[in-house]
Formats: sequence, structure tokens, C-alpha cells
Amino acid sequence: MGSHLSPYGTESTYLDGQLLVAMPGMMDERFARAVIFICAHSAEGAMGIILNRPAANVTMPDLLVQLEIVPEMERIRLPQKVGTMQVLMGGPVETSRGFVLHSPDFHLSQSTLPIDDSICLTATIDILRAIAAGHGPENAVLALGYAGWGAGQLEMEMQANGWLNTPADAELVFNTAADVRYEMALRRIGIEPAMLSMEAGHA
Repeated sequence: MGSHLSPYGTESTYLDGQLLVAMPGMMDERFARAVIFICAHSAEGAMGIILNRPAANVTMPDLLVQLEIVPEMERIRLPQKVGTMQVLMGGPVETSRGFVLHSPDFHLSQSTLPIDDSICLTATIDILRAIAAGHGPENAVLALGYAGWGAGQLEMEMQANGWLNTPADAELVFNTAADVRYEMALRRIGIEPAMLSMEAGHA
């Protein structure tokens, strides 16, 4: 696949390390107001993690106990920051599988995928063991499931104005509350969220 035109009319290639921000006209309700971090994008398709869908009633300590990484009686001894680590519903594909976006100070040979200078992806249980033991990355979010696109599908959705894209950064991924990521991502693009909602439905 060659390069394609981004919504800004400039030539772009693949979107690894970019954020996708859903436009108001997004037809798929699963992705309404979604902010998605693109982990991989190639001619074969794309894979990303939704950043603004918190998992309901699930905490990181809960998951570590459920996965038998730590016994119930040991959860009180988990590092304090484990209790505040965000757990997200990362997308509709493989929702029982965990994907950890994290800072580059942690790396597992054969398992960790560096996406850019500040964000990596690891999807093995070993990173959860490291987090439980206090040896994990400084910054991390855990997503259950992911969003996936087949060959050319994401490009078609972008050409239909379903998504805008903007470079991601670690601050938004790791240190921003899930419920404000959509507005923050829009402002990074230069769009005031209130104006966008007023224009919805007037295409």
C-alpha cells in the first residue's frame, strides 16, 4: 500500500504511535467518541488500544488475583501504584487478553514492541508478574482487548472522515484521566470540543 491523504490533506504513511480521534459522525457505536492509540499499522491492517473506555468494576489488583499472579491474601502487599493503574476496555477483539502500554524503562526480549521513543506494548503475563513484584515499568496502563482493522479498512474510514489523527504522547496515554482524553486529544489537533458537538449533524 502506498501513502494516503490524511484529513489535513498532507501525505502520510502508516500511523504507528498516532492517536485516532472519532468524529461525531462515527457510525460504529463501539467507537463513538473513542480515542485510540495505534500500536501497529501496515499494508495488512492496523491494531490499536482504546484509551478512554475504563473497565467497569475491575482494578489492577483484582486482575492480578484473578490471574493467580498474587494470592488474595497478598494483594494488600502490592506496590501502591498498582492500585491506581488504569484498566481499560481496549477494544472488541480478544477481550479476555491483556495488553500493557508502558514506558520504555521495561523490556522483555521477544515480547516487548517499542512503538515510539516513549511508549511500548507488551502482551505477555510476564509483565503483569513484574508489575506485581514492583519491577515493572514506571508508567503503564492495562487494556483488555484491542481494536483491529483489516487491510485498507482504516484508510477507508479515514477517507470517509470517521477519524482524525494526531501524534500521541506519554502524558496523554499514562497521566490523563480516561474521561478527559477525548477532549484533550481534540485540542491537540486544534479543535475545541464544544464547537465540534455544535456542528455534529450539520454535515
